[in-house]
Amino acid sequence: MADIIQLLPDHVANQIAAGEVVQRPASVVKELLENAIDADATEIKLIVKDAGKTLIQVIDNGKGMSDTDARLSFERHATSKIREAQDLFQLNTKGFRGEALASIAAIAHVDLKTKLKEQELGSHIEIEGSTVKQQEVVVTPSGTSIAVKNLFFNIPARRNFLKSDTVEFRHITDEFHRVALAHPSIAFTFYHNGSELFNLPPENYRQRIVHIFGPKTNEKLVPVKEDTEVLKLSGFVGKPEFAKKSKTEQFFFVNDRFIKSAYLNHAVSAAFEGLMKEGYHPSYFLHLSVDPKTIDINIHPTKTEIKFDDEHTLYAILRSAIKHSLGQFNIAPVLDFEQQSQLDTPYNYKNKTAKAPAIEVDRDFNPFKDETSNFKGSSAIGFKKKQEQSWESLYVGLNDNENNGQVPENIKDYTVESEVETGHLFNGTPVETKKTTFQLQQKYIISTIKSGLVMIDQNRAHQRILYENYLKQLTLKEATSQQLLFPLKLQFSQRELTMLDQMQADLEHTGFVFSKEEPQRLVITGVPVGVSESEVSIILDQLLSDMDNDIPDANFSATDLLAKSMAKSLSIKNGQYLTAEAQEHLVNQLFACKEPNISPTNRPTFITMSVEDLEKRFM
Repeated sequence: MADIIQLLPDHVANQIAAGEVVQRPASVVKELLENAIDADATEIKLIVKDAGKTLIQVIDNGKGMSDTDARLSFERHATSKIREAQDLFQLNTKGFRGEALASIAAIAHVDLKTKLKEQELGSHIEIEGSTVKQQEVVVTPSGTSIAVKNLFFNIPARRNFLKSDTVEFRHITDEFHRVALAHPSIAFTFYHNGSELFNLPPENYRQRIVHIFGPKTNEKLVPVKEDTEVLKLSGFVGKPEFAKKSKTEQFFFVNDRFIKSAYLNHAVSAAFEGLMKEGYHPSYFLHLSVDPKTIDINIHPTKTEIKFDDEHTLYAILRSAIKHSLGQFNIAPVLDFEQQSQLDTPYNYKNKTAKAPAIEVDRDFNPFKDETSNFKGSSAIGFKKKQEQSWESLYVGLNDNENNGQVPENIKDYTVESEVETGHLFNGTPVETKKTTFQLQQKYIISTIKSGLVMIDQNRAHQRILYENYLKQLTLKEATSQQLLFPLKLQFSQRELTMLDQMQADLEHTGFVFSKEEPQRLVITGVPVGVSESEVSIILDQLLSDMDNDIPDANFSATDLLAKSMAKSLSIKNGQYLTAEAQEHLVNQLFACKEPNISPTNRPTFITMSVEDLEKRFM
């Protein structure tokens, strides 16, 4: 039998490795930014076109590379950070993957320019699909400029699996935020399609958070700090009243590296227990410094998951530190009773002692006796009771005989309006209006049908009704808008404003009218008919949350996403009381829909139970 096992060529092995390293354009952004930071750069510029599909370029003023290093950096398992296996447990740098640049060069066109500070000339290398096309000497500034063009140009199948530009750009922005937050002392600039999105100068950590997420973030932050032998913790958590439905503002950094940890996230949530509404998530920006020997960062290809030696201790420290900060800054709930001013002691009675009241009762006092009575109280005031006629005299002259049965002159002209009695159209007791629906637990509406009964989920049913109405408005573009007397001004981060800009045309078709007044402020002058001002921020927050959770990929279009999001925000919630008329109206509207059986999220809106099923229950 012939030998069937063979070694793969380098370019094929690099393409396979790229499947681990380069999942999407954001993966390239992460690797290039981390390499720039490891080169001790103080200024880093990120340039992106078409959500990274056409161009990803990172320019830094770091150390740069020599001609030999520039060429070797694109070889597999080539790195400057590891000499032996033990070094894996002493890593204090980021981009130590030996196959990162090799994998990127295998699936894209790479253009590298680099120069050491002490040299006059630098190196220029062009690579296409692992093949070096050109290497020459060039005049270039100190540092490194690396451009990755036409990602996945030689793997069409992988390129077809990329999401829309909106989704891919959001992932790039997330990676930029993570790197920028981990290193506030480095200046970052971010350009997309020729527009400057972020220009972050060197600053402290609080300023970096405010510059990324908007000026309004400053009032939301509560500082957290704890130094122990095991862990050094610093950063900020958000106040409970500013909690969001999405998890976009949750950042853990371990030794200046962004990580995801459900276990540590649970510790933060436990510290906020009892302070937030259900379904909301706290914001946090926390830096953890631990001994590199106590963590293993090689358990995940993207290095976003870390294995800790002693997770339980970290959990306890993190939870108690956040609780202490919330209590120290008076975030914990308190009972606040209003003090009434009339109950305060007057100032001139401040040093006087209270005297017990002395009461004397005259046990011989009789109000029906025609005599002088002396009332002896605390003031000992005496008075003489006025002589009056006896009580029997009050009724003298009220007999009918005195008026001879005649009505007095002064009341002859008075008439009394009598109540008019109306008869019934039909004889017998009037029949009450028949009630056809019943609300159960303020969550379900029960109604009878010919074959038995139907139980409707009022929240899902109303979502279906609103979804079809908004989808019709968006499709026909016939929505009406009600103008606000006073414009509504809302604060958003630059990232959120970019997402809303992409949805502006669809939002206007539903009735919203808005514009940008300042770099991070939205001015709303018109809202859809039936939407109150207090509901506007709820609708936009829900829309941003849905876009963050990758829901756009599950919808037919951005229009479909917007209709679903608005229906979710404005629908009747479970626990809301409905009158009999409202219940019946909801039932009629639901069964007038095109798809009454399911909600916009493909969940059943009602269930039916036949008479036969009911009879079986009683057998």
